[in-house]
Amino acid sequence: MFLAPFLIIFLTFMVYPIIYSLAISFTKYRGGEFVPVGLSNFKFVLTDPTFLKAIKNTFTILIIQVPIQTMLALVIANFLNSKHLKFKGFFRMFVFMPVLIDTVSYSIVFLLFFSNSKDGLINGLISMLGGSSVEWMNVAWLSKIVIITALTWRWTGYNAIIILSGLQNIAADLYEAASIDGATKIKQFFSITLPGVKPVLLFSVVLSVNGVLQLFTETNLITRGGPVDGTLTIVQYLYNTGFVSFNYGVSSAGAYILAVMIAILTFIQMKVTKGD
Repeated sequence: MFLAPFLIIFLTFMVYPIIYSLAISFTKYRGGEFVPVGLSNFKFVLTDPTFLKAIKNTFTILIIQVPIQTMLALVIANFLNSKHLKFKGFFRMFVFMPVLIDTVSYSIVFLLFFSNSKDGLINGLISMLGGSSVEWMNVAWLSKIVIITALTWRWTGYNAIIILSGLQNIAADLYEAASIDGATKIKQFFSITLPGVKPVLLFSVVLSVNGVLQLFTETNLITRGGPVDGTLTIVQYLYNTGFVSFNYGVSSAGAYILAVMIAILTFIQMKVTKGD
């Protein structure tokens, strides 16, 4: 009886939408009704050049952004964990602040920063130094850099705090014993620190990978998927297909393909790390 409200909410807002969207993925909307089309929506998505380009864009951002973010987060976490650091609470709050800012708000700020015109902050600084304005939004690889920069700024501090929790669980005695044995700081890092934070590091990477695979707001607001689909992501493709072109069946099929991709990547990451 006490679980009834929870079960009603769970079934209504979780289970029902999943089952309904799965059913839609095997249909096509025609003349006000859904007509069964079998697996044709899945075939269309997997052979659609625009979807394949969205996959390429998403994984390009992922392969570059996640390693950079993880390395920076690891460095910041070590800095925050230093026994010589004063005002630790302030610095931890400072690095965590970006993730508290609304996604839409910070995306608009980055759009203004990297505006193509001289009114943009970055182009304004370049002009002050005597350089020419950069067409950030008109060149695909430059637009990707803007997205990567935005994501890294927002999420590095968040992941640093996650990694910091792992660092704090490493016994200080291990470092003292290693120092007595003559181990350098670099040796201690690879022999003690990295193995000690391996579980939280994996958790951080899995979160980051899943986050990039579901990337939407930043590319939609900052670059609008352009130029010429140069920053179009998988989720943005699904959004455009479902809510712009009103092709709900194809959009639902693509969503389940994305879910399978996330599950496979997460499984691979877990197996690789476990194997180490």
